[in-house]
Amino acid sequence: MDFQVAGKMGAAALAVRLTQFSQGGGCGCKVEPETLHALLANVPKKHSNKSLLVGIENSDDAAVYQVNEHQALVFTNDFFAPIVDDPYIYGRVAAANALSDVYAMGGDPLLANAILGYPVGKLTVETVQEIMRGGTDVCHEAGIPLAGGHTIDNPQPIYGLAAVGMVHPDMVKTNAASRVGDVLIITRPIGIGIMTTAVKTGNLSPAGYAELIDNITTLNKVGSWLGKQRGVHAMTDITGFGLAGHLLEMAKGARVRMRIKASAVPVMEEAWSLVVEGVVPTAAYRNMNGYADSLSFDDEWNIDHQLVFTDPQTNGGLLISVAADQADTILAGLRERGSLKAAVIGEVTAYTGTDAPVIFSR
Repeated sequence: MDFQVAGKMGAAALAVRLTQFSQGGGCGCKVEPETLHALLANVPKKHSNKSLLVGIENSDDAAVYQVNEHQALVFTNDFFAPIVDDPYIYGRVAAANALSDVYAMGGDPLLANAILGYPVGKLTVETVQEIMRGGTDVCHEAGIPLAGGHTIDNPQPIYGLAAVGMVHPDMVKTNAASRVGDVLIITRPIGIGIMTTAVKTGNLSPAGYAELIDNITTLNKVGSWLGKQRGVHAMTDITGFGLAGHLLEMAKGARVRMRIKASAVPVMEEAWSLVVEGVVPTAAYRNMNGYADSLSFDDEWNIDHQLVFTDPQTNGGLLISVAADQADTILAGLRERGSLKAAVIGEVTAYTGTDAPVIFSR
């Protein structure tokens, strides 16, 4: 499908720009890390229910609840304001992003319900139908039904899914199980927040737009296969806190250090030049300010380029911590399954508390 065409509605669908209603688009809408920690300060992180295998203790992607010896449910919900103006693409991205949480736990989605809000009277019924069609098509691609949902009148358009999946209790992949000696692999390029900002400012080329849309509408279905690989120790998807933020969550959860070869990280081509021009989402600066003390950039890495690593991603790729002797096999398997730009970006080392838990070097 040519995603540069505005679904069935054509150019008329874009007469009202969806992003004009957004205070922040995509996963850039997320509350900043420091505020989020404050909000959750009084929410109990320990629980007595032994069936709840994964809760909020390590900021994981989804909750996991064991139902029997061989099955555990994966539950998540995710929604955000428009990241692009095309309603069909917006629906696809929002749905794929929500299902990514199930895949990031190594699970297989079972079904989903839609979460929808929009300013009644300001968006046409046809526009909202296109958003929902995009989400429905992604659910079909994932092989699951869109079984229902909830809709409200809301000043900002919001769309996403509440989704349930299934995983074997012994094969759950959390973000806190990296081991010293592991290799770190990323499945897709970063730079999404920068590129979508360029869409709004008119700085993105047609080729850059095509690359962006191909990236953000991709389902992380490969997470289901990764979940069945015992060499994969930890996994998360890269979203609103950027690559650096999710590396930091993994490092803290496992009490290890992440050493990243920055030049090995795949980045969408135009993102490097755009960030130098100042085309950067506010959330990238917010992320940097939120955890700059936990990051180290060797070799006097350019401050503009540092923002590429704190750039908020929407439906970004998967970040995987893999046993070193399985890395080549996992990387080959990823490429066989369509993750052609998957790359080894670093390693997991011991952390003594005397240096930053996440280190970027050239």
